[in-house]
Amino acid sequence: MARTLELDVGPVAHGGVFVARHEGRVVFTSDALPGERVRAQVVDDRHDRYWRAETVEVLEASADRREHVWDAASIARAPAERAGGAEFGHIRLARQRELKADVLREAFERFARLEQAPVVEAVEPGADAPPGASDDGTAWRTRVRLQVAPDGTIGPFAARSHDVVPVDALPLAAPAVADTAPLGQRFPGAAHVDVVAPSSGGARVLVAERDRRGKPKRPPRGELSEVVEGREFTLEQGGFWQVHVNAARTLYRAVQDAIDEAAFDPRAANLDLYGGVGLLAAAVGDRFGETVRITTVEADERATDHAAANLADWVGASAVTARVDRFVQGLVATASRAERDALARSTVVLDPPRSGAGRAVSEALGELRPRQLVYVACDPVALARDVGYLREAGYELEELRAFDLFPNTHHVEAVARLGSIVA
Repeated sequence: MARTLELDVGPVAHGGVFVARHEGRVVFTSDALPGERVRAQVVDDRHDRYWRAETVEVLEASADRREHVWDAASIARAPAERAGGAEFGHIRLARQRELKADVLREAFERFARLEQAPVVEAVEPGADAPPGASDDGTAWRTRVRLQVAPDGTIGPFAARSHDVVPVDALPLAAPAVADTAPLGQRFPGAAHVDVVAPSSGGARVLVAERDRRGKPKRPPRGELSEVVEGREFTLEQGGFWQVHVNAARTLYRAVQDAIDEAAFDPRAANLDLYGGVGLLAAAVGDRFGETVRITTVEADERATDHAAANLADWVGASAVTARVDRFVQGLVATASRAERDALARSTVVLDPPRSGAGRAVSEALGELRPRQLVYVACDPVALARDVGYLREAGYELEELRAFDLFPNTHHVEAVARLGSIVA
């Protein structure tokens, strides 16, 4: 029988868990809140320094606790049967944002050695969201991935597991996704089922079959359109796009606002790294006009092809298919004096994956010395770590904003501007 502990819950930690202690050992506890006393089931005791546990009963509740927005993820279910993807759904929305700000603040103190006091800004769900969605953080996901069990049953993975949990509702999904999702159906042999609802056109169901080795195949080719601030972006139907219905518009505006106009040179060798289909490059071009010169760099060839078409308004825009680390390191190794001068006057926007840009890219940017960097991040620890690297390379953090683009989860999006302090 699994061991259970009575725990006094302390502060939030990165990853949507909370810190408790038992006989001097840290116990990372899920489905809790600071100040609560809970009974928790130990689910991982393999480590000497810490264990992991799941709350099974709340003995003394926080005033910030509420009924979970998703029954399938609540503590009324056994830990192994709780749907993943809504680990903050039991917390009042305003308190969720405070907790995310705490994680961001602590990450900057620990990894960048900077004191920050971020405020996580709310982002409204779509106009077609049901009443109350903006108060409980539901109805915002325009993309949902449903996993497929060996028997063909679909659903999300259980929290911190690869076991599929059948569900009968998707409250975080935008209405078009929730209405289209084939819940209760079976997809034998498939790897996963994606439900996508772009801002232009109806929702789609994309089934990823498995290849002979059992690996997921790429979904069938097809295009869809997203519209941001009146501008249309074409992308592969299975390609990356921001998940929250208002995320693309929020980040488009945030990047425009973050750029220091006094430091921006439209004719410099401006870069959009990890550029996808060109959303943030277009934000730069739309703010500063048709003379903007900007190159977007993306490893996915299909996305690069779409970026080239999406940025066709600007004669000075180009799209390059390359791994970002190799691209910037190549510039360090081969750029001429004139090219280095154009790079030194540039603005670089980067929107890396959750793992961040990393030391190699940060150090290469430090050698190229662009005038300002605008870093879009979906992981606070990766962002703070990279800001630390960039500070070592001669940059200083000038501005930091955070946005609640993932309500009822522990995730938070941030946009940082860094300026060069080396002449």
